[in-house]
Amino acid sequence: MTSPHSPVGAHVPVAGGLATGGLKYAAEIGAEAIQVFVSNPRGWALPAGRPAEDARLRARDDVPVYVHAPYLVNFGSPSEETLGKSIATVRHSLERGRAIGARGVVVHTGSAVSQSYDAAMEQVREHVLPLLEEIPDDGPRLLLEPMAGQGKMLCAKVQDLGPFFEKLEHHPKLGVCFDTCHAFAAGHDLAAPGGVKETIDALVETVGAGRLDLVHANDSKDACGSAKDRHENIGAGRIGEAAFAALFGHPAVAGVPFIIETPGRDPGPHGRDIATLKRLRGD
Repeated sequence: MTSPHSPVGAHVPVAGGLATGGLKYAAEIGAEAIQVFVSNPRGWALPAGRPAEDARLRARDDVPVYVHAPYLVNFGSPSEETLGKSIATVRHSLERGRAIGARGVVVHTGSAVSQSYDAAMEQVREHVLPLLEEIPDDGPRLLLEPMAGQGKMLCAKVQDLGPFFEKLEHHPKLGVCFDTCHAFAAGHDLAAPGGVKETIDALVETVGAGRLDLVHANDSKDACGSAKDRHENIGAGRIGEAAFAALFGHPAVAGVPFIIETPGRDPGPHGRDIATLKRLRGD
């Protein structure tokens, strides 16, 4: 029996509309899945959707769609203003995600900034659990994305997801987005023999089977353990092609979409990365 096919796609620009711009770019680079922003990734504005565009994306069952929440979101922030805006922004991303038929909404796990880890994690429980409870059965999962390990990040190693899942009561609407560059920067040596298996095995042991919903497939410009989040094109960085081939071969990753967030906005570099991943997938 063959493993389920993992679609390969990209974060796509949406100039001209989520469906018009996003699907056009996806076709140009050969993407089988897409990730989009539904608001300014570096701002707090919460724009309404365009019903006709939303319907076009929702109707494309053949193209898995994911939403990335804005980078400013931080449930661990000691600032009441930032915390309040983070809650509103993720709620908006979840609602917009449902409107476009998204399977998941990716959110960074955040930082304690100037307060203690324990205080920040209590905020995660207090504010994220109600958001999860609001998600209807046909709504997207909220996908936690561990970070590269810089500063007072709440989660970098895959084992750091354990306290998140405990605080959030292993909610059925909670999932994981695994970023290869972040994991490598945090100290998971995906380039070492057996490194991918060891890391994904640890992820599954920490959060349970069936929680890995998305892979952000990014090579790394910097060394393992650098805590530097600098993406590189597939095979051109420190992680290397073999690690991505190993990811496709891990049973816990079977069928999980891969989304690139690699350098190069024009179709050329992204098209090459998509083609490389498809080759490593075994096409």
